[in-house]
Amino acid sequence: MTTSRRALIVIDVQQEYFEGLLPIQYPAREKSVVRIREAINAAAHASAPIVLVQHEMPASAPVFGLGSATFQNHPDVAAYEGKASKHVSKQFGSIFAGTDLDAWLREQGIETITLVGYMTNNCILASAADAEPRGFAVEVLSDATGAIDLANEAGRVSAQRVHDTLMVLLHSNWAAVTDTSTWIAALQAGETLDKSNLVTSADQGRNVL
Repeated sequence: MTTSRRALIVIDVQQEYFEGLLPIQYPAREKSVVRIREAINAAAHASAPIVLVQHEMPASAPVFGLGSATFQNHPDVAAYEGKASKHVSKQFGSIFAGTDLDAWLREQGIETITLVGYMTNNCILASAADAEPRGFAVEVLSDATGAIDLANEAGRVSAQRVHDTLMVLLHSNWAAVTDTSTWIAALQAGETLDKSNLVTSADQGRNVL
């Protein structure tokens, strides 16, 4: 573990994932939002920058429509809107695509970004992968994110399987994956968390599976 300046990025904790067409199913949204609130409180106490991200679509869109009730942040996050270091509106999966977040993080001297919010299978994954070529270290809080059940022409997969698989995938290359309580302890100690790597993860996979 090493000391690094980090920012907490709260991604799309919007009512769409609670009352809209994309309800988070695993971990239970009522539990993950509590962990998100705990992470925000810890970041605020440690004077770490907090970035609130909202996905924005045209008002006529069926999801995330600008000005709609489900576009709004969940009340547990909305309570911090006036205290956030930065607000970001995005139209793509990655928090960096089409936004000024990369430049802002560099201006703040941020080296590590901690991702919480929704969804594991879309914006968390896209943002973690997009951070790699930009040189940011990434942390993902497994109990402060969430996924949905998926089914299409390629097959079916439960939200739990999606989430658990992506946590292992992220930790194997793109992000240090941990739970909120472990992250808070590292934050308070001024330490970042180590991720695994693809070679080690592959070797362990052959020995376990």
